[in-house]
Amino acid sequence: MRPAILNPLFAPIAALQGVGPKFGRLIERVAGPSLIDLLWHLPSGIIDRRFAPKLAAAPEGAIVTLTLRVDEHRAPRNPRLPYKVRCSDETGVVDLVFFRVHGDYLEKALPIGRVRVVSGRIERYGDTLQMPHPDHIVPLEDVAKLPSIEPVYGLTEGLSLRVMAKAVRAALERAPELPEWHDAALLAREAWPAWRSAVLTLHRPESEASLALDTPARRRLAYDELLANQLALALVRARVRRARGRSLVGDGRLRAAVTAALPYRLTGAQARAIKEIEADLAAPARMLRLLQGDVGSGKTVVALFAMLIAVEAGAQAALMAPTEILARQHMKTLEPLAAAAGFRLVAVLGRERGRGRAEALARLADGDADIAIGTHALLEEEVAFRDLALVVIDEQHRFGVHQRLMLGAKGSAADVLVMTATPIPRTLTLTAYGDMDVSRLTERPAGRKPIETRVVPLDRLDEIVAHAKQAIAQGARIYWVCPLVEESEMVDLAAATERHAALRQSFGARVGLVHGRLKSAEKDATMAAFAAGALDILVATTVIEVGIDVPEASIIIVEHAERFGLAQLHQLRGRVGRGARQSHCVLLYAAPLGETARARLHIMRETDDGFIIAEEDLRLRGAGELLGTRQSGLPAFRLADLAAHGALLAVARDDARLVLDRDPMLGGKRGEALRLLLYLFERDAAVRLIGSG
Repeated sequence: MRPAILNPLFAPIAALQGVGPKFGRLIERVAGPSLIDLLWHLPSGIIDRRFAPKLAAAPEGAIVTLTLRVDEHRAPRNPRLPYKVRCSDETGVVDLVFFRVHGDYLEKALPIGRVRVVSGRIERYGDTLQMPHPDHIVPLEDVAKLPSIEPVYGLTEGLSLRVMAKAVRAALERAPELPEWHDAALLAREAWPAWRSAVLTLHRPESEASLALDTPARRRLAYDELLANQLALALVRARVRRARGRSLVGDGRLRAAVTAALPYRLTGAQARAIKEIEADLAAPARMLRLLQGDVGSGKTVVALFAMLIAVEAGAQAALMAPTEILARQHMKTLEPLAAAAGFRLVAVLGRERGRGRAEALARLADGDADIAIGTHALLEEEVAFRDLALVVIDEQHRFGVHQRLMLGAKGSAADVLVMTATPIPRTLTLTAYGDMDVSRLTERPAGRKPIETRVVPLDRLDEIVAHAKQAIAQGARIYWVCPLVEESEMVDLAAATERHAALRQSFGARVGLVHGRLKSAEKDATMAAFAAGALDILVATTVIEVGIDVPEASIIIVEHAERFGLAQLHQLRGRVGRGARQSHCVLLYAAPLGETARARLHIMRETDDGFIIAEEDLRLRGAGELLGTRQSGLPAFRLADLAAHGALLAVARDDARLVLDRDPMLGGKRGEALRLLLYLFERDAAVRLIGSG
């Protein structure tokens, strides 16, 4: 149950006086559904109304506060034309301009012959000064009520700043004083205000500088959010650690057979990761480990060795991939090794029904199969294991923590290994995977050639097409990725369809198209045709996972590369460079390039180290955009900016560990306050884990 003191903050926005359902929906679209979301919706700037010149000195385009005498009302005959109120001071005249005026509102607000203080943006229309729709109109005696500085908030169509500001003020009035959850020494050292005071300070800025990321109020709230994140992850970890584990020790026979069958030697990084996993599996506590490796660094083989330890110990393992294509790819990689070493694989895929599926499930249930490879289908209730001891989850950012736990629950105290090919900076690893130990694969397998990356302006497209023709004549296969259009799958699709049609005119029928709107079966068939060599070019939008392993594909062309995030460009580039042929990545850009886009493309040309690229991406774009996808599974922070507040994250992690070491049930005075913090940031699920086995 959420503590009663927080209930006012979780009331719906429409419940605020004067907001109502219509504006409530608009505010919800921008900020979120409850009052707490309004508190987290911080100002993006300020309007300074302290500039109060005479009319003759009022600069065009400036926001000014004027003291004026009302001279004349000019109501139009046609209601579609503007209503004008002419006003003056001793230095000039100005027209206040209003559209769609209702009733006698203006006659009451601006009575002829009276003095009024008016604030808004001044413009010039021909020879006349005008102020369209002033923001404030007050009598001279009420000038003290006029805000000298107003915060500016992110808005949406149909929502005015006045309505948003009024809603925020109403939400601030409901913000209670909360008990302090931070250590007194930390507050003193950082000169941080109390929680409510920090919130009020940020919504009542005195200057642009008040909104900076490094003010004490902003750092305090950023740390609140980071500590809630780290405490929640630490509670998940503590629960997993408390749960009864099992010691898995293999005799090495299957691993020796696989090592002999591999056409290459393991890299030092792979060997290190396998050793770390082996130690975890042998320990009595449950394993929770993240295996981070760049595209093509050999994670699948490391995962196989981990699964073989479980099989050697007489148990079963499962590998869950986010798409059927990736699951089939894993099967294709592991089948020859299974044949050589003598372990038994089955596939569990969503689309497969009938006798084949029934046989696979029966083999898992009676222990006749050692390793299951599948998709979300593995989570279905009918999938049962005789003795599932290890769960491997590929591309972790595509699955939530609850799915990780669901698959783990199918076994008795199953160990969990999570893999991601998305290099994540160390700061972000803490936020997304703070509940895990981390192994990193930082070496490229022997024999892999670096990919040559070229950055080319779009006006040289004809040259690129000519080079592509030569390459195809020599047996190359090409990925052609179409531009990313933010928030618009339909525009992405149009761009891809257009490019596909244009390339078919140049290359004939051996050009395929895949995009997010295709049914899975069609997408799979086109990708399979490309992998089999029936297509020379695969045109794709980025909506789909181009995660197929086609060693023969040696060229990737990315249109409008300036629109992509660094990590995303790196992921796309990793689709080639998997075979013996020298691979190329061509990044096409539209001039002129902005500073950030130029920096991104320069980094892509200079390095292919995913971890360096991830750190640079964080520096250039901030954490919110890091993986180039909103659905990355990384927590979306609203108050913390990891580029600016990264150092606070390590402090939060240490603080969370220390708290749980001293007070694992959060039952002490600070512990009770920290429970409030978890509820405040909607980490309710973490509170439920306290003390649960």
